[in-house]
Parts: sequence; C-alpha cells; structure tokens
Amino acid sequence: MKILNSVENIDTFIKENRFSIIYFSSNSCGVCIGLLPKIQQLLKAYPRINYAKVEVDKAKEAAAKFSVFTLPCIIGFIDETEIIREARFISIIELEKKIKRYYELME
Repeated sequence: MKILNSVENIDTFIKENRFSIIYFSSNSCGVCIGLLPKIQQLLKAYPRINYAKVEVDKAKEAAAKFSVFTLPCIIGFIDETEIIREARFISIIELEKKIKRYYELME
C-alpha cells in the first residue's frame, strides 16, 4: 500500500486516479493496524481502485484538511469528489456494499 505523508502528495494521488481510497491511520492505533489487512484484502477484488495510506502522526495537516477527527478513517473519491467516508467503527460488509455500488457504476 502506498504511503502518503503530505497534503500535496494526497492531492496529487486523488487527481491522478479516477477512483481512489485513502486510509487514514496511526501507528499507535490498534484498531487501525488490525483493520488494514482486511481493507487491503477487500480492495484486491477491485483492481481499478487505487488506494493509499496516510499516517496522521506524520501528516497532521492532511488530517486537518480532510476533516479526519477519529481513526481509522476511510475516504473514497471518484473524479476528485468525496463519495465514501467511514470512520471509527468500520463495517467491512457495509464498506464493501458502498464500494461495489460505485465501482459498478464506473463500468
């Protein structure tokens, strides 16, 4: 998973990828560490989605810009527009339903 640690890198990543998902986490967040492999496994089924991770400990300004107040937080973008936002208690099943719906619309 690509790691983005600046607002500029995140903005570029979102602009360069039609469908992107950003995973905001912290190395001190046990839930974030435990959820990451599940997110990666889920996204393997969607090859046209580009995803990256932001470590908010190293990119506090990015968390502020994207209004991330709790971790973990997942934000999805299509054509630079936010379409999905899940935070804190993230249900993989519900997240997959949302991703699948938008993914199928892109086909």
